[in-house]
Amino acid sequence: MLSGLAAGAWLGAAEAPTKLVTLGLSPFVISLAMVAGVFVARWTLPTLLKGTSYVVVDLGEKPHLIVWAVLAGALWAVANTLTVFAIRDVGLSIAFPLWNTNSLVGVFWGWFFFRELRGAGWQPWAKVLGGALAIFGGATLLALATSHSTFTPQRSLNGILAALGAALLWGTMYIPYRKAYLSGMNPLSFVTVFTVGELGTMGALAVAFSGGVGPLMAELGRARPALFWLFLGGFCWVMGDLFQQFAAKYIGIGRGIPLSNTNQLWGLAWGALVFGELAGQSASTRTLVIAGSLVMILGALAISTAVAPAGEQASRQVAVERECNRYGLDVSRALRALEGEDELGERVAARRWWDWLIIAGAVGIFLWLAHGTERPPIAMNGTWVLVLVAAMLGLMVVCGVSLWKRTRFS
Repeated sequence: MLSGLAAGAWLGAAEAPTKLVTLGLSPFVISLAMVAGVFVARWTLPTLLKGTSYVVVDLGEKPHLIVWAVLAGALWAVANTLTVFAIRDVGLSIAFPLWNTNSLVGVFWGWFFFRELRGAGWQPWAKVLGGALAIFGGATLLALATSHSTFTPQRSLNGILAALGAALLWGTMYIPYRKAYLSGMNPLSFVTVFTVGELGTMGALAVAFSGGVGPLMAELGRARPALFWLFLGGFCWVMGDLFQQFAAKYIGIGRGIPLSNTNQLWGLAWGALVFGELAGQSASTRTLVIAGSLVMILGALAISTAVAPAGEQASRQVAVERECNRYGLDVSRALRALEGEDELGERVAARRWWDWLIIAGAVGIFLWLAHGTERPPIAMNGTWVLVLVAAMLGLMVVCGVSLWKRTRFS
């Protein structure tokens, strides 16, 4: 539960660097640059926490999941591209709550494929489904508070369909997540391969929509002063996604994804408190913002209290046995992995010298991008920046320490 809430904080913060980019760049170039930052961070953080030897052995024991991880990355890239069109056609404030219906898609797939909430009784059902609907309802109130009817009917329809398409793809993307973790895979191993499909698909889309490799490279060159901020956004996104992965592993996609979708609250906080996006708005607008925020918080609290009863845990074991029997895995070991035991970590050697080389290379990339970076002329409230960053770091430390003590990041 704590991982899901921490995921919301970091995923919401990942939107802030895109606000700093006012250079008129192509949305596909912006997305590609952020995914490149994601790629660097995805290979660095698992290496820092576990080492490449651990990841290689884990993937070697479950090679059938490699293609699922690549598929999940490709789904993410296509969904992210659809959000570009949704933002263009209906604006972020309307598109965001629409694509956050992915939590409802995740609840359905978790029940349909992985027996989540089966045997749970009506109370957990009411808390999870009611909480997910409350988060969506609160997000809709936030959209009403910040929406502007400046779009033509045809553009609005296109934007709504694009946002709903992104929701469907992102919600479906969680199927490989849960499939991997029911098999006992470590989230750190899964995301390492995930990023291959993510970067490959996003690169292909950027080349296609930019008119070829040459124009794409030229536009990336023009974007050089802003690349650090985009890479930083990618890093924040990876931090949030890692927490989201651990939430999906330990409480399922039906509970973990709605909790991580509180990222809209954090996105609103960055927009309103740091960038002053609600300055000068009417009292009714502010009332809708407060009401939507409270409803989303209540939805997250409802889900956080939906502990899986014995009946649902027995149903989950059936799903684990099905996955393990299908691919010839050890059922008892997979069940122990779902409880946080890290048997693989006891067998794999500690970090090697090349692990530190990978980490040093990633740090070097960020330092190189930071050199010569320009700050776009956007007004920001420095006090609120410090408050939100401190809150994010606090959640990271508390959740990270808890995960380490109970699971050793397994």
